Amino acid sequence: MTLDVRRAADRFTTFTEGRTTRHSFSFDRHYDPDNIGFALLVAHNDDLVGPGHGYDDHPHADTEIVTWVLDGALAHADTDGNAGTVTPGTVQVLSAGSGVVHAERNAGGEPVRFLQMWLRPSEAGLRPSYASADVDVTADWLPLAGRPGSDAAVAVHADAGLLAARPEVGGVLDLPDAPAVHLYVARGSVDLEGAGPLVAGDAARMPGGGRRLTATADAEVLAWAMYSLR
Repeated sequence: MTLDVRRAADRFTTFTEGRTTRHSFSFDRHYDPDNIGFALLVAHNDDLVGPGHGYDDHPHADTEIVTWVLDGALAHADTDGNAGTVTPGTVQVLSAGSGVVHAERNAGGEPVRFLQMWLRPSEAGLRPSYASADVDVTADWLPLAGRPGSDAAVAVHADAGLLAARPEVGGVLDLPDAPAVHLYVARGSVDLEGAGPLVAGDAARMPGGGRRLTATADAEVLAWAMYSLR
């Protein structure tokens, strides 16, 4: 595995009424046999959904779905009776397990921008579950999601952990040490050791450990540390 930088402008993009989704990996009608995922990640979407729009009922199974809202408010409801509204500062996980149907819609009067990340679970056929937690992201890494029993805000049934940070210009972060790391720049810009400048929407896929990033503008970054490659 080598360092692989994926630029924002090169991502697959889906345009539908009221929605724009930028995909890091093959998704729906966008297919590239050389880009169907990275380690445990099978989707990493950056969504912009206008008021009154969203995703009506649709099914999932054996997928860990983590949602992180950057702007606005996103309402979630599923067939297990779970419902809630996610806003910036709240991390949400839906463990689809043996199967669940859910819907997501803009819950406010302004566009909602959110990241949604899907992972393969460690075990198939688990009972579906839902959780959310409020967090306070600072200039240093904060564990948003992680293996059960970890210090992360919510648990995922996958051998992986999600970290978030908002470094100010000049701030330095060490990337997590894991066999595979996926870095995403949600806002601002950074300089990644060995890769150079990354701006909002850029991502880097790499073996973990030994690299640093420096914020070249106030930034928001997310990193998946994956301890299993499949």
